[in-house]
Parts: sequence; C-alpha cells; structure tokens
Amino acid sequence: MRDTENPGIPEQDIVSSQEKEQLAKIFSAMEYPVSLILFSDSKVDNVFVQAARMVIREVRNVAPLVSLKEFGLDHELAKKYNVTFAPTLLFGPEEYNIRWLGAPVGEEGRTFVEALLMLGTKKLRLSDPSRKVLDKIDSPRNIKLFVSPTCPYCPQQAVNALMAAAYSPQKISLEIIDIQANMFMAEKYSAHSVPVAFANEKLIARGAQPEELFMASLEKLEEQTFFIPDSDTEEVKADLVIIGGGPAGLTAGIYSSRSGLNTVVIEKGALGGQVATTPMVENYPGLARVPGKTLVDIMVTHALEYVTIFPSEEVMDIQPGKEIVVLTSRRRFKARAVLIATGAKYRRLSVPGEERYGGRGVSYCSTCDGPLFQGKKVLMVGGGNSALTEALHLQNIGVDVTLVHRRDSFRAQENLIQKVNAANIPAIFNTEVVEIRGNGMVEEVEIRNNNTDTVSTISANGVFVAIGYEPTVDIARKIGADITPDGFVWRDERHRTSVRGIYSAGDVEGGYKQIVTAAGQGAEAALSIFEDMVNPYWMKETQGSKK
Repeated sequence: MRDTENPGIPEQDIVSSQEKEQLAKIFSAMEYPVSLILFSDSKVDNVFVQAARMVIREVRNVAPLVSLKEFGLDHELAKKYNVTFAPTLLFGPEEYNIRWLGAPVGEEGRTFVEALLMLGTKKLRLSDPSRKVLDKIDSPRNIKLFVSPTCPYCPQQAVNALMAAAYSPQKISLEIIDIQANMFMAEKYSAHSVPVAFANEKLIARGAQPEELFMASLEKLEEQTFFIPDSDTEEVKADLVIIGGGPAGLTAGIYSSRSGLNTVVIEKGALGGQVATTPMVENYPGLARVPGKTLVDIMVTHALEYVTIFPSEEVMDIQPGKEIVVLTSRRRFKARAVLIATGAKYRRLSVPGEERYGGRGVSYCSTCDGPLFQGKKVLMVGGGNSALTEALHLQNIGVDVTLVHRRDSFRAQENLIQKVNAANIPAIFNTEVVEIRGNGMVEEVEIRNNNTDTVSTISANGVFVAIGYEPTVDIARKIGADITPDGFVWRDERHRTSVRGIYSAGDVEGGYKQIVTAAGQGAEAALSIFEDMVNPYWMKETQGSKK
C-alpha cells in the first residue's frame, strides 16, 4: 500500500489560497467520514494516476473527514471490487457502489466536490418527483456515465447519476468514465460525444438532462424526452377530462386548453397509443419520415405545455350528471365534460396457442419485440398497412420474416406494397393461421390454405400479428352510451355521444384509422365541447335521432 501521507508527488499547490478557503468552508458541512480507495498500476504511474493523487491530496488538506488509501491492481482488494483499470477511485465502498475511472480534474473537479459533499452530509438535493421515480425501481441498475474534463455539461449529468447511486446504493451502481483516460471503453460504447449515459448496457441519455428526466430514463431503461410527475392529489377538478393519451386525446387537450378550459388527460397505457409502437410514420404532414415514438414525444411535449397528464391510471367508472365524476385506479376527477378518446386495441387471431405463447413468441409489436428475433424466422400475419410496415421493420433489423395473409392480395398503400416486393419479403396468400405450437416458446405454426382447404406446418420462432384493431369501448358501454352495429361509439356530427356531457374522438368512433384523422377529430371535439359549455345545447333543444 502506498504511503498516503506522502504519496510521492510534488508538493506544489494546484489550488490558490482563496480557493482553499472556499473549499474548507464547503467541506465544513461534512458530518460523516468518506473513505476513498485509489487503485493504481505499479508498472505504469501514468499522468491520470498522478493527477488523481494530486487532487485528492488538495482536498484532504481542507477536508479532514476524507481519507485515502491506495493499492495496486494486483492487490486482493482489486479482485474483491473487480477493479481492472488504473486509475480507479472508489467512494465509500463499504456503503456505496460508486467508482471513477480516471482523474477528477478540469470540469469534473466540481463533480468530485459534489460527490464528497453528498456522501459526507448524507443530504441529497433530490426533488420529491425524482425520489418517487427512484422508489419505483425494483431491479438493479448499473450506470456507465462517460464524461470529459473539458465538458462543461458533464457535471450536471454526473451529479444526477451520483444522487441516484447515493439514494439507492443497494440497487444502483455508478461508473463515471473519463473518455480521455479510458479511450478503449469510449470506443467500445461509441461515447465520442459526452456526456452519454448507459444503464444495464442500454443507452438512456445523450447530453445533460434535468434531474427528473434522468431518473425517468434510468427507471425506464430508455432515453426519455419528457417527464410527467406523479400526483398525490386525491381529487382533481377540471372543466374537461380526456380519457386517452393518443393523437386524438393529446390534440383535444391542446385545443381545449387554448380555448380556456382547464383540461386533464388520463392514460392507462403508453402515451401515443398505437403510434408509439409504429416503427416509421411516413404520411404525417410536415414530417416525411419519423419514428412513431419520436412523433409521440413531439405530441406529448407540446401537450404538456397546456394540460396535466395523469399516466398509468385506468378509468374504472364514470358517473354522469351535472358534475361528472370520473373514478380511476388512483383518484377521483370532477368535470363538466368528458371526452372518450380510448382508441383501439390489437385484434387477436383467436386461435389455439395464441394466448399461451403471448410474450413467448407471439407479439403484436415489432418495435417492442423485434430485436429479440434477430437472426430468427417469424411469420407476420396480416396484409394491411400495419403488417407491411412491421414486416419491413423486422427485415431491416435482421429478422427472417414471411407475410401470411388470408386474402389473395395485400390491402395496403401501393408504395408499401412496392417496398415489400423490392425487399423480396416472402408472402403466403389465401392462408390463415390455425394453431400456434411450441415447447415453452413458439416452434411451429399450423396454417390452412383457404382455396384448397389443405393444412400444413411451418417452423417459426415467432408470430407477429397485425390484423387490425378493435375499438376500446368498455367504459362507453358501462355508462350506457350507444354503440354502433360495427362496435364503435355512436356520436353526432359534433362528437356528442348519447350521454349528455360525454363526447368521443379518434379510432373509438371508427372511420379512417390514421394519425392525422384522429388528431383532426380531437380538435373538432375540443372546439365542440368549448362551444357547448358556452352555449349548452341541451338548454335549447332536445338531442336529435341517435341512429
């Protein structure tokens, strides 16, 4: 072990006397000791190791509660803590799992000071929303944060990561990696533009983020572009409650709020609905090609400027009346009007094996599950726009995909058909799936030719289903709203349902199932609701025929 009182480096000052006074004042707030362990390489005493020693020495001179021990990579403690790189600096390893691969110099000197203060005071400047997000994490998270001493944005992201690791040390570990000291790791992760963060080997953030956004990205294990805080409010009053956070609901929220209505949006599933799982959208005006998730992020970010969104809440009941009560799985809402924009859900094949192998080879979302089937063979069942779009996406990510369609030709846009033909994606026409079989996972699919009535079996690792959607009308049925013979919510030309004060918009109404159409219907419904609140139609006339 190296003599930490005289680590063998020049004693020249690298911090001015004024800076020392400031640091001493800052570190005087520390109440708890912080032990540091520096691992160096006895064979190569590189500049980064020397810099780390120098910085720590200066800190120890003004922070008596900070201690340092130094060991070589060949020491048994290096094996215990799985340290293979020098310099590696461990922070309070008996309590935390925080390490620094490199030297805390330059801009990262600020991060080093913040880290010592966090651990030495045990006081974290975490907001309540951030704490709630971290409390939801129920499995380990290993953060790799790439930084550079010359990056002015890195300290902000580093502090976010440090707070997460200090708040939940049993579940969250952190490696701060200096790309100049550890170029091999930077190359391996393509971390050429810092700060960039990975968690459990998944990219979760590029650039510095607000604290809450980083925590949300860490919890979701994917980069988040907006943050919606949880609310503990037991009762919410609003002019309009919108049920559904897809294009119709989000657009209605923007239009109603801009009209002066206090509006909230409730969504039990993924914001954006079906759009969020669409690999690529090519027909939304103004955006020639945009991933569905990106388009959803744009919509949600815009909507959040006007409305409060309550995610992950399921509407359990609606009680119509002069004041409409909406009960969710978490709270009560009181409103003057309700807009049902619940969209549609994936239509199922309803064949043996479909339910049994759900999540074990049967999927309804190529964006979600496609990467799991790289190099494997799957069937894409369907012949419309969605099926062809998802088949192209699967092939693009390295999946061997074959289309199975019950008709003799595709029912999709011509440009999609041309792309499928150009990509040489095989298609089996006039054929339906009869049964899905396997042993724990999907292994084969029985199909029937509708022309010859012959049955055959195809080996496959997965079955993706894209045969259309069924409107989500459960809540509308529950309150007694009229349903059309086709199974959609009945409404008049102003989006009024048969229940006073209840409106509808989007795919739940039927019609053309397009993003732009749903958005347009959401805008129409919002304007209609505003006009009805200003001049209630029921005060002047009896609602006309419903059919």
